[in-house]
Amino acid sequence: MRYRGTLACALGALLVASTAMLSLPVALRYLIDNGFVANDVETVNRYFGWFFAAAVVFGGFAALRFYLVTWLGERVVADIRDGVYRRIIRMDPTFFEVTRTGEVLSRMTTDTTLVQSISGVSLSIALRSLVNLMGGLVMLTLTSPRLTLYILLGVPVVVLPIILVGRRIRRQSRVAQDRVADTSGLAGETLNAIETVQAFTLEDLQVRRFTAAVSESFQAAVRRIRTRAGLTALGIILVFGAITLILWGGSRAVLAGAMTGGQLAQFLMYSMFVGSSAAALSEIWGEVQRGAGAMERLSELLQAEPGIQAPDAPQLLPARPMGTIRFDQVSFSYPSRPETRALDRFSLDVGAGETVAFVGPSGAGKSTSFQLLLRFYDPLTGVVEVDNVDVARLDPEQLRQRIGLVPQETVLFGETARENIRYGRPDASDAEVEQAARAAAAHDFIRELPEGYDTFLGERGTRLSGGQRQRIAIARAILKDPPILLLDEATSSLDAESERLVQSALEVLMQDRTTLVIAHRLATVKKVDRIVVIDRGRIVASGSHDHLIRENALYSRLAELQFGGA
Repeated sequence: MRYRGTLACALGALLVASTAMLSLPVALRYLIDNGFVANDVETVNRYFGWFFAAAVVFGGFAALRFYLVTWLGERVVADIRDGVYRRIIRMDPTFFEVTRTGEVLSRMTTDTTLVQSISGVSLSIALRSLVNLMGGLVMLTLTSPRLTLYILLGVPVVVLPIILVGRRIRRQSRVAQDRVADTSGLAGETLNAIETVQAFTLEDLQVRRFTAAVSESFQAAVRRIRTRAGLTALGIILVFGAITLILWGGSRAVLAGAMTGGQLAQFLMYSMFVGSSAAALSEIWGEVQRGAGAMERLSELLQAEPGIQAPDAPQLLPARPMGTIRFDQVSFSYPSRPETRALDRFSLDVGAGETVAFVGPSGAGKSTSFQLLLRFYDPLTGVVEVDNVDVARLDPEQLRQRIGLVPQETVLFGETARENIRYGRPDASDAEVEQAARAAAAHDFIRELPEGYDTFLGERGTRLSGGQRQRIAIARAILKDPPILLLDEATSSLDAESERLVQSALEVLMQDRTTLVIAHRLATVKKVDRIVVIDRGRIVASGSHDHLIRENALYSRLAELQFGGA
């Protein structure tokens, strides 16, 4: 309905084209009865002129109708793709725990392509066939009411089986698209982990799995095609069988003198229009059901609601950020593991400008605290506060603008080095980007790339080493200049020299701002204000490195394992 003006113009062109086409049998009738039968050359010439004029009008407006309807289909599908992406990009991590990225991509590509065929060319054919069918029936009635009555009596016999079979096609199409999504999901999963697959020599295993998925997809498609072929055959046989019976009756009427030859020719042409239109609609109906199955899958994404949303009247953070953080009796379980507490009555106060390191065994809840602070999830019980405001009362976008994150697994995009750093602050100037790169000890190696800052880094930054990717991520956080920093093992991928450079840059960056660090390096924990030891979702100790070495057995053991003899 957003493009109802274009739709109205398309329907107008359709009506003109159909009127011109439906006038052709009338011209043929008078050509036969008034021209050929009367043997009048002038009449024959005149009606051939009208015949040609009607064909020109029909061709011109049919082309206009095709252009407008096809444009409309392309525009609608583009809007659907855009709408799906806008919705998916704002979904919370819970959604992606149960939905594979490959399946989402399949819906955005394969399914929208199906809808595109329906809302474009197929819609154009369907509209034309529908108007021609209705107009043809009206003209058949004007030509011979008795024969048309026979046609109308046979309509339910033709239409009912087509509708019933069409519903079956819709169900089969949904299953077929699900199988296609499975293959896309499997391919995306393995290609994103191609080095792991090859390192463990799993190529043959993955090929067998993918071949099995493709085979299931093919079998589902064959079932749909078989039903679709049966529908087409059924529609054509019923429609043209009915036309044959009607024309047989018309021929007997001409022989009996109840109809003229011109009327029979007119009736014959209208019968062909009606028959071909009905056959086209029966075939399009199968395609529509297939598209409806795809649209159901897209509608699920368009109607999906993120579990994390801004409240109706969100509070605002103080205009002058302080950077205080507070966890108050926070308990949380991941939706996929509801029986396991990732955090259990977790309480912590972090003052403005304080640097706190989280230390603990794997699975203790360190990264979970970051995710709750960023409000990727809401706690089951308890409150998380930033600057004395409950994060659940904030717009997530405003909250996340105050927080800079350097994750353990660096995420770079298929862009240039400059644009990857600029993700920290999209409106930053080139000079600010380069200044952030210098602070992160990334400027020198970026300059040595083939095109410097304008070098394309490859998908997920594959053209850089792990340490270089990490320094780009740190430069991104430096450019954002947030009041709160979250460093998830920010120097874990760096060699000794790079770590020293980045550590000094981070020390400058962490001044006068609140920083939470998940640390596995002694150099990190020795310089923080406070170390918090976490085990099984709870804080078991806190203090300085030297104090915890003496007083806490868990920290002492972790220090021995992670920091070695140092």
